[in-house]
Amino acid sequence: MKKIIIMLFALTLSGECFAQQSSRELKTFSFSGNGYELGLQHGKELKKEIGEIISAWKKNTSSSLGKDADAVLKDFFDYAQFDEAIKKWTPGLYEEIKGISEGSGQKFNDVLLLNLLDEFWVYINNLENHHCSALGVPSRNGEPGYISQNMDLENYTDGFQVLIRLNRAENRPEQLILTYPGLIALNGLNEEGIGVCVNTLMQLKASSTGLPVSFVIRHLLNLTDKEDALHFIQSVNHASGQNYIIGIKGEVYDFEASANQVVRYDPNNENGTVYHTNHPVVNDDIKPWFATYDPNLEDDLKPTGSNSYIRFKAVENRMATHSEISDILVKEALRSKDNLDNPVCRANNKDGKGFTFASVIMTFAKKPNIQILAGPPDESDYAMFVFSNKE
Repeated sequence: MKKIIIMLFALTLSGECFAQQSSRELKTFSFSGNGYELGLQHGKELKKEIGEIISAWKKNTSSSLGKDADAVLKDFFDYAQFDEAIKKWTPGLYEEIKGISEGSGQKFNDVLLLNLLDEFWVYINNLENHHCSALGVPSRNGEPGYISQNMDLENYTDGFQVLIRLNRAENRPEQLILTYPGLIALNGLNEEGIGVCVNTLMQLKASSTGLPVSFVIRHLLNLTDKEDALHFIQSVNHASGQNYIIGIKGEVYDFEASANQVVRYDPNNENGTVYHTNHPVVNDDIKPWFATYDPNLEDDLKPTGSNSYIRFKAVENRMATHSEISDILVKEALRSKDNLDNPVCRANNKDGKGFTFASVIMTFAKKPNIQILAGPPDESDYAMFVFSNKE
């Protein structure tokens, strides 16, 4: 009888953890080469899916904005003057977009739009769909470090979860990248132990001529040197307000970037942890219409009862005080639903309010690895991906 009770208890726990068992598939692909060649492979291999997600984006845009998506796209590119920055800082990635367009048979601007996710959100001033939660844990006392994220996106992206392996090249380390078809990166990790997770900070000032977020991510993942990574993130002209949690061989850094400044965020926890959601904590380069989010204001003047602040506290309560943090505690934070109306882990309720597209844990050990799953992390378990052996 005692064994039966224990088994029933275990099944109950399992049912609570994965109550909405998901049938989502994380599709995986490997690409080689550089620039146009790399994009051409991507476009050809995912031709069907790229066409489908472009159609889904247009349908969603027309519905949510009440205006034909192609007209919105035209107006957006009258505003978006990112070409010069992309060609200056990441010329190979500009060619990669050309290759994706050619390989998939889609218009260049339609594919480029897929790679300007945050920049489009800035353009339409959409604060509601930005609900990513991220955290960083430095390596200490022989234990591995982590950076991790629930990547929350709009509902129409569900079913398009993709993990891309970029095989190492002469000028590029091997990379494991979360994305969707046609997009060069949402976040990722390279074999040398440099990884990056991101959170939209819509309240910060943006630049229509800066370097877009996905290109910043991919440039960081191409690097192998700590000083190069830290210099780049603090010196490049950023197109969008964004928080970057960067893991560098077990060290963890957090930067809030806007058009006019980049400010490091460090909560000065004894355990070295950092964490972030979707409001600025230290960067005061605020758009006038988001003045209540100015981090210099007293707390009683800020919207501390809003979604981002509630999620921030949920993650902080789990990360700030523990002397040692394992991936078990990281997963607990990512699966948390302390406030059911403002959870860290968001189900796809198909209500237009977005959901957790995928959850990622990057581990900084002697051999870095990435754990990832498609959809909210309380609906299934993580799968681990490792880098190939060097010859």
